[in-house]
Amino acid sequence: MKKLFVAVALVMGVGTSVAFAGNMSTNVCAVASINEFKPVDVKDLPQVVQEAIKKDYADLLVKEAAVEEDEEGGKTYKVVLVNQDNEESTVYYNENGEELK
Repeated sequence: MKKLFVAVALVMGVGTSVAFAGNMSTNVCAVASINEFKPVDVKDLPQVVQEAIKKDYADLLVKEAAVEEDEEGGKTYKVVLVNQDNEESTVYYNENGEELK
């Protein structure tokens, strides 16, 4: 008798869970991805960006570079620099070689 009572309670519990799950709504919202930088070779950076790096950060080495293009076609360049102590810093440039703050 106890087993029958436990079995009925278990079935009712599962049935209730399924009923509540059917009433749940799932809201999915799309999020636009920001800062989708794609890696590029340092030699592929625009000449004005390369010159700005040499001028502004002559004592640092370029570890890696990446580019992001916005909806209007404008490009932002992300440059990771390394000093002699292996400390990294990241700077951003627009396509005119101007550093973005």
